[in-house]
Amino acid sequence: MHRRTALSVSAALLVAAPLLSACSGQARPGTAAVVGGERITTSALQAQVGDVRTAQNRTGQSAQLIQASPGLERVKLNKMIQTAVLERAAKDAGVVVSPREVEEFRKAQLEKAGGPDKLEAAALEQAHLAPGQLEADARFKLLRDKLFEHYGSQDKALEKLAAAAKALHIQVNPRYGAWDAQQIVLGDQQTPWITQRTRSEQAPAGA
Repeated sequence: MHRRTALSVSAALLVAAPLLSACSGQARPGTAAVVGGERITTSALQAQVGDVRTAQNRTGQSAQLIQASPGLERVKLNKMIQTAVLERAAKDAGVVVSPREVEEFRKAQLEKAGGPDKLEAAALEQAHLAPGQLEADARFKLLRDKLFEHYGSQDKALEKLAAAAKALHIQVNPRYGAWDAQQIVLGDQQTPWITQRTRSEQAPAGA
């Protein structure tokens, strides 16, 4: 999403509105959200959810894990939107994360967790992350930390993230909740979407 050609504010609004809403005013089928004029499709969202459910079903405690993640669609859509916001804010700030940095971060995660099996189990239980989602989560964390370091304070970084979110003109299908522009979060998430951590404080699984 962050690679799209920049549009003016008015053009972005003209593109986004018909993508999300049909003539009747109902949310357009197949669209979970529109971020920066780009659709997050329900099929893309369901693929994320499906990967987690598949991973949960492969464990010996699938019933407990599934019961503990009833709002998985909203959680995943929230992360997808926030990822786009983070990418936009990082681009505006000139902050980048290299593949090598992601690789090194992943190695550190594995060592801290005690191996891939333990890391994957913790990520699945604590953060509803399927094994195939760990690399993207690692990039998210690194980009988040670099953005905080770039601005030197949490408040300043959050101010820039809020500006990035506003510039993306985020619209969400009401089926998944309402976008809170002030908190930069979807629906009634119980914790802030982004929290400051040093790399030494990183937990094995994603926030």
